[in-house]
Amino acid sequence: MKGNKPGFLHGRQSERAVLDRHLAKVRDGHSAVLVLRGEAGIGKSALLDYVAETAEDFTVVRAAGVEAEMELAFGGLHQLCAPFLDRLGHLPDPQRTALETAFGLSAGTPPDRFLVGLAVLSLLADAAEQTPLICLVDDVQWLDRVSAQIVGFVARRLMAERVGLIFAVREADGERALQGLPELTLGGLSEPDARALLTSVLPGRFDEPVRSRILSEARGNPLALLELPRSTSAAELAGGYASPSLGPLIGRLEHNFSLRVEELPPQTRRLLLLAAAEPVGDVSLLRRAADVLGVSMSEASPAVAANLLEVRTRVQFRHPLVRSAVYRAAGPAERREAHRALAEATDARSDPDRRAWHLARAAAEPDEAVADELARSADRAQARGGIAASAAFLERAAELTPDPSRRRSRALAAARAKYLAGAFDAALELLNVAEMGALDDLQHAQASLLRGRITFGSRSAGATVPLLLTAAREFEPLDAGIARETYRDAFYAALTAGRLSSGPGLEEVARAARTAPPTAHPGPTDLFLDGLALATTDGYAAGAPILRRALNTLRCGGFTVEQSLGWLPFACRMAHNVWDFDSWSILSAKLVGLARETGTLSVLPSALLLRLANRVFAGDLDDADSLAAEAVTIGEATGSHFLAHYGALVIEPWRGRETETLRAIGTITGDRTLNGEGKALTAPQWALAVLYNGPRAIRGGLRRRRQGLRVPAGTGACPLLPGRAGGGGNPKREAGPRRRGRRPPHDHLPGQWHGLGDGHLRGGACPDQ
Repeated sequence: MKGNKPGFLHGRQSERAVLDRHLAKVRDGHSAVLVLRGEAGIGKSALLDYVAETAEDFTVVRAAGVEAEMELAFGGLHQLCAPFLDRLGHLPDPQRTALETAFGLSAGTPPDRFLVGLAVLSLLADAAEQTPLICLVDDVQWLDRVSAQIVGFVARRLMAERVGLIFAVREADGERALQGLPELTLGGLSEPDARALLTSVLPGRFDEPVRSRILSEARGNPLALLELPRSTSAAELAGGYASPSLGPLIGRLEHNFSLRVEELPPQTRRLLLLAAAEPVGDVSLLRRAADVLGVSMSEASPAVAANLLEVRTRVQFRHPLVRSAVYRAAGPAERREAHRALAEATDARSDPDRRAWHLARAAAEPDEAVADELARSADRAQARGGIAASAAFLERAAELTPDPSRRRSRALAAARAKYLAGAFDAALELLNVAEMGALDDLQHAQASLLRGRITFGSRSAGATVPLLLTAAREFEPLDAGIARETYRDAFYAALTAGRLSSGPGLEEVARAARTAPPTAHPGPTDLFLDGLALATTDGYAAGAPILRRALNTLRCGGFTVEQSLGWLPFACRMAHNVWDFDSWSILSAKLVGLARETGTLSVLPSALLLRLANRVFAGDLDDADSLAAEAVTIGEATGSHFLAHYGALVIEPWRGRETETLRAIGTITGDRTLNGEGKALTAPQWALAVLYNGPRAIRGGLRRRRQGLRVPAGTGACPLLPGRAGGGGNPKREAGPRRRGRRPPHDHLPGQWHGLGDGHLRGGACPDQ
């Protein structure tokens, strides 16, 4: 329901307005009480988080009921009062004694609950004397009974104190906690807000009928939508081209659904399995498949009565986890039977791809006819559900291919599609399958290139450079165009790894690229490589004009989508480095749009960070925040550790937020997967230089800057630095777009060649990806 900042809370405008009014009331010197009620996962905790994040001028105290501690008297109350126990001496003696006894701070007879309630009321009022106080209590239904009674007592007696109490409670059967207090009952998110939340946690393209089914089953419950990344594969969500998860149960909720499914009659379970294996919820298709199995649609009645299924204009389960519980409960033979019936019931002319998919799931052994049909369906599936859908077809086609040589070829194609979809682990598994047999020269080069790209996306830029150099050399006698594209990727990895990387660096890539054979029809891609290679080996003045010509050509278009996804990240880096801000803005926006549209999750994180850096450069930190939140989601989904945390490292220093900056630095420097990476060392130093380069810490900022840049004090020793030795031009004049908001962060700083926290960082330019 929310991201990492208040602005990322999806929907709930009216609820937020109510909470804002309560905070305003407390600010004005009055008390305020509110009880948030709603089912599990409806967003009560997220709204408490919203209050905590927006109440910056308050003292905020949080407590929560814990089911395992319901028998511990005063346990919940102790959580609420613990921050203020140093104020016990301010209370009247009877109240202080009662509270000390209740919390076990002193021995005595069980305290009078009325006195304990008065003591808590006095303690909170005393704590609010200097700063208004907001107390947030979650999961009230699990508070011990005594604590629940006393917080209710306090809530009913607050008057002029600057204290706010906000409770969140999930109703238990037959009970209604905190009755009589002002309350707000939460329903599901609206359809647009639910759709936006689903999109925010599951980037990429979706088959619209599948998306509609998910939204319908979730019923606007944010937790149900947020659970999907853990319980559903990308391929299933993209186009329904996967079976519900067969992994471990994800929680007690799904386990409870499983138990309820097991109690149903056998024929009802067969019908439910058909519905679970059919991703769209097509009633007529379910009816035809049931006829194939000889199952009557009337068998759905027990499931409907058990509130597990609805059969109306669409077949939908009560909750997405019911679907996975039903599919998991069936045996392999039962699942194949269901898919076979669905394949037979699906029209081969109107929906050949879903028919092919069901045939594949029904196959118990390799079958070339089915594998060939899957391979033909891959392109059509991509048009409906994006790259993830195509990858699912290709992966299953490889599994069902009996001929070893053809299986290796299909495994390579599937690995590439999985990589593009951001499924790096699955891509490596398929690549290992392809390499188990003898590959020809072209296949070997393709495998080397793919391994390098997967390594860059999921692990280490420094480890990527030698892999890509090897692949580029393998391609030189086979395909000059792909060879140059591979050198491009090696350049990108070297820029990202930085000078502190222990492997081959930018200079070695540049020397190798300059000796590569030219393409038959040189174009802007050749200009990019030639320009960067010259700038690296001969200096900025030699390479920058060539790069500017390449950027002008690229902005005119003429590239395919695949070519654009490959070259635009590189072009954005080069636009930044030659201070062509307009090209950087235009091309980074285009790159993000293409990556989102195609669902290319291998490119989207880098695209977002390139755009994020551009927005920071423009002073538009709010837009940068939104991009960073999206990058976090995708980085977590794909396992890109650095990408998941890099946005905060760029944005928070410019906001002057020391705690948040240091937290981002700690996350990156503490990540073992980034050990030895130059970017993990220099990017944090860059962030510290920005953070401490304000009026309060100019000297510390200069010290940090020199420490991060590794440039001797008093020298401008960078052959690629514009306006310094070996460079030319006036970067401040060239990079002068109009910026809105606060003072542009880079107006007073020289630009230069740099990468994602790499060793080329100088001045104060933003370390882009």
